[in-house]
Amino acid sequence: MKTASIRDMRHDFNRVLAWVNNGEEVAITKHRRTVARLLPAAARKPADPQMPDIAARLKKVFGGKVISDQALVAILDENRGAY
Repeated sequence: MKTASIRDMRHDFNRVLAWVNNGEEVAITKHRRTVARLLPAAARKPADPQMPDIAARLKKVFGGKVISDQALVAILDENRGAY
């Protein structure tokens, strides 16, 4: 474990930060007494995006209904305003 004084933290923070980035634990001292410890953050694994289950959603909304192509065209035409 490396040590850095309060003065080091104020005047040479980049060096202390480099230690932490390299995985070092740093003890922060004031008048040669440890007052804090600076630890590297645990690496977080990004969450895997979940794809929606389209088939399950369609089944939930429409149940077991089967719409023929002609019926689908008629519904779309009706909704578009073309008769």
